[in-house]
Amino acid sequence: MNFPHFFDYSSITESLYIGITPRSEDFNQLNQMGVRLVINMRFEHRDKLNSQDIPLRILWLLTFDSPLIPIPLGALRRGVTAALETIQEGGKVFVHCSRGRHRGVAMGAAILIAQGNTPEEAMRLIKDRRQNADPYIWYIRRWILKFAADWKARTVSPG
Repeated sequence: MNFPHFFDYSSITESLYIGITPRSEDFNQLNQMGVRLVINMRFEHRDKLNSQDIPLRILWLLTFDSPLIPIPLGALRRGVTAALETIQEGGKVFVHCSRGRHRGVAMGAAILIAQGNTPEEAMRLIKDRRQNADPYIWYIRRWILKFAADWKARTVSPG
């Protein structure tokens, strides 16, 4: 029996979406939405475009959803840098992990923080816009706060 596929994603801002791992047929929908960057926060799966005609960039950042293995700050910085460049060029960003609850949420929060939100504002906005998101689980919240401190230290000019 074939069950219909539901592409689960949420619009967090005009330029940021968070969701589940897209199937190859979902990339057409992402393209129509104006998404130009897909950030994959999974270890297990690479995204597969079903057409070379879709102008999407895919950034695969191998991460685990485990309190024992932190999301590297370097991976969050890489994703944020790519996201900010894409948004500045007028594109939209889709971030995903397996279920759009933890790792994708951490990256989404990092992007929002880099855009000027406090960690608390970023987590609240994501939770308000994506009901199954869990930015407050202790290990995800810890990584979001670590990113915020790291980003602030790197972007504050001396003197």
